[in-house]
Amino acid sequence: MEFNVEEELKKLPHKPGVYLMHDADDTIIYIGKAVDLFNRVHSYFRKTNKSQKILKMVSLINWFEYIMTDSELEALVLECNLIKEHRPKYNTMLKDDKTYPYIKVTINEEYPRILLTRTMKKDKAKYFGPYTSAYGVRDTIELINKIYKLRTCNRVLPRDMGKERVCLNYHIHQCMAPCRAGFEDKEGYAKAVQGALDFLNGDYEPVLKMLTAKMEKASEELRFEDAAESRDLIESVKAVAQKQKITSYGGEDRDVIAIFKDNEDAVVQAFFVRDGRLIGREHFFMTHVQERSEEEILNDFVKQYYSGTPFIPREIMLELEVEDKLLLEEFLTEKRGQKVSVTVPVKGQKEKMILLAKKNAELILTNNRDRIKREEGRTIGAAKEIAELLGLNSANRMESYDISHISGFDSVGSMVVFEKGKARHSDYRKFRIRSGVGNDDYASMQEVLTRRFTHHTSDDEFDAFNRMPDLILMDGGRGQVNVALDVLDTLGIDIPVAGLVKDDNHRTRGIYYNNVEVPIDVHSEGFKLVTRIQDEVHRFAIEYHRSLRSVHQVHSVLDDIDGIGPARRKALMRKFGSIEAIKSASLEELAAIPEMTPKSAEAVKVYFDGKE
Repeated sequence: MEFNVEEELKKLPHKPGVYLMHDADDTIIYIGKAVDLFNRVHSYFRKTNKSQKILKMVSLINWFEYIMTDSELEALVLECNLIKEHRPKYNTMLKDDKTYPYIKVTINEEYPRILLTRTMKKDKAKYFGPYTSAYGVRDTIELINKIYKLRTCNRVLPRDMGKERVCLNYHIHQCMAPCRAGFEDKEGYAKAVQGALDFLNGDYEPVLKMLTAKMEKASEELRFEDAAESRDLIESVKAVAQKQKITSYGGEDRDVIAIFKDNEDAVVQAFFVRDGRLIGREHFFMTHVQERSEEEILNDFVKQYYSGTPFIPREIMLELEVEDKLLLEEFLTEKRGQKVSVTVPVKGQKEKMILLAKKNAELILTNNRDRIKREEGRTIGAAKEIAELLGLNSANRMESYDISHISGFDSVGSMVVFEKGKARHSDYRKFRIRSGVGNDDYASMQEVLTRRFTHHTSDDEFDAFNRMPDLILMDGGRGQVNVALDVLDTLGIDIPVAGLVKDDNHRTRGIYYNNVEVPIDVHSEGFKLVTRIQDEVHRFAIEYHRSLRSVHQVHSVLDDIDGIGPARRKALMRKFGSIEAIKSASLEELAAIPEMTPKSAEAVKVYFDGKE
């Protein structure tokens, strides 16, 4: 039935809820919430003064739908979820979809570890953050482990104590090795964990005193290398302490948020204060901001950002009053499980922090606009080019696969993932080919794709195997594409698959899709992105194969000889140094090795002579 706007407007209830505006192509172009659906939706169609943006949007509305809720808070939550899912054209959007790193101390384990994670779970572990730099987090974790010598392995202790040999970290004095059979220093390990927690809480003095004492003692005993090591650790601790800039007000968790807007763009700047320390800052670009006030943009930012981040601070300081302030406090309090205040400072140190955030937002927008536009063209814009070229709704998430082997030996597969035109390294996966198909790349690819699309590791929606790509990009042409389509068809999965067509010089000239070669401009950003994906999947596959080859190279030759086991293999390599030298050795030289017998020496000689 044809949608009659006038008739449908009469049916709207005087209830809270969410409304969705659709255009003639059935695309959702705007999503909003309302305390009263009848009044709010009617307001779009009344002949009152409206901005050019609203007039344009209303002219495109072909039909609308709505979802009633029991409260305005439920409407707010639903609005946030729907906007994140559909990303409508006329909603003010948070452009960045970042996940921030946390430091996790697994105090829920008997022998805790310190890890980097991007998700907070209700697992009784202790979390610190969020931080804005994963590199900084890794450096801090590495420093803490050097000082306190905590374990970094995944062994389940005490269940696995003594089951395996201790790792290299124990031998180089960087781990207490609680995995050792009969490990008795449980109290010492617990004390080290507490020291690490104090360090993460910003109490650096005890560790500085401890390291200084160790340095002085080592120097007195003329152990200058040990003294230098302690000195370097002291400098590292001071560097970390310097980054944790102390603010002049209480030890609370708070976010400080300000905005700067011009005629085209807007940047929201956030300072993250944890335990009274400014641990980092981040900026966010907002789209569709023309004819929107800074208050409206800030209101939309808070809703979108905090509906997606796992950590909610006790206080959120905003530059401006926002329309949904009370509702946001209720929403954030419920999400945090404790009272959350949304405030607008007007004097003192807090106002100075707001002004500093605003100046930073202005600087970022002024100085970085051109760079950001170029970067967006290389990434998001390039992904859109590929989608448009192939007639797809989206190529936001692309996966590519490759096979690597030498004459069929140690065949491996690689999977790389690009999201919004950028490599998502955390979602890369490696596959060792199990089927023993040798150098049959098609059969190997079939195995890799089958395992990838039938493997589910958890219920975590962020797990790489549980997220489906918008496009599969095969390195080969028709053959590789058909292999992928056969696998997907067998599994009942509908995902577009494209292949890369190469010219006589083995350079990509087009994309094979739907049985047609689609030409692509070799100077376009889309072509450059395809090339980056192609190079990356090759690199990842070859790197994995090389790592296996280095481990198995000796095995692949010497262990194929009857009578040559691990002891004789080691003896041969120790004596001759390389496979080529063993191959060139005489029977007498082989037999002269104490571990060898005349029979085993002859077996080696016969084996390599037969390979000539």
